[in-house]
Amino acid sequence: MTNLKYSVEHDRDIFYQKPYWKEFRFDLTQIPAGESVTAAEFRIYKMRSITRHANKTLHISIYEIVKEHSNRDSDLFLLDLQDLRAGAEGWLVFDVTAASNHWLVDRKYNLGLRLYVETDDGQSVDPSLAGLLGCRGPRSKQPFMVTFFRATQNPTRVTRAVKQLRKRQPKKMNDLPHPNRLPGIFDDIHVTEGRQVCRRHELYVSFQDLGWLDWVIAPQGYSAYYCEGECAFPLDSCMNATNHAILQSLVHLMKPEAVPKACCAPTKLSATSVLYYDSNNNVILKKHRNMVVKSCGCH
Repeated sequence: MTNLKYSVEHDRDIFYQKPYWKEFRFDLTQIPAGESVTAAEFRIYKMRSITRHANKTLHISIYEIVKEHSNRDSDLFLLDLQDLRAGAEGWLVFDVTAASNHWLVDRKYNLGLRLYVETDDGQSVDPSLAGLLGCRGPRSKQPFMVTFFRATQNPTRVTRAVKQLRKRQPKKMNDLPHPNRLPGIFDDIHVTEGRQVCRRHELYVSFQDLGWLDWVIAPQGYSAYYCEGECAFPLDSCMNATNHAILQSLVHLMKPEAVPKACCAPTKLSATSVLYYDSNNNVILKKHRNMVVKSCGCH
């Protein structure tokens, strides 16, 4: 699953009439073709309120602007609501998946989001006085929207591809026997004492050391790990040896000058998320595949 983070295109305060509200608009045209949105979040930072409402409970609601009218109020659709103390501080997260789905169907539906703040007795509060920051706040605390999406697949094409593969699939071979159980050949083969077998080792990648912190926001580094060690007989089960590695090792024993030993390499990798600026200075949150070694084996 991949994530995209969108900065606010613009926001608007309506403070000369009641009820007070704040509007936000986002450009979702960067969603790659063939991707389907699974969730979307609107995040806004709230400072501690120091107004007369400081000891009150605030009800913060976020709406999708469905339709605008020149002679009456806009049509709104409630997306999410949060209750919190006015003295609270930190990031607020609202579920706006329904709105993002409408906007992706047709761009003309993207009229933005509208935020209201009220007290327990229904009194409207200016969002800015409630401590909610907009585009004029510090860059690190400006509101933004995050979409979570994954690649879609065509079931018909996938099914057809599987059928074609099945037609060409050769007769299934039994797994090769473990090297320790092969008769005769390995009776006199022993691992040299003190030799380190193939396994995972610690490796911390620092983005600061790479000089990447001018465009990478977070994290400042991560544990990537690496694989190193001998792939020599007997190949224990802990070495995760492939059938190809077993056969290559057999040939290496017979012709060491012609074929090298099997190599120690990653057998399983996982993803890690990185928050960074793209070439257009947009803030992107993306999960990058195959960044962390989870296990090693002989190949």
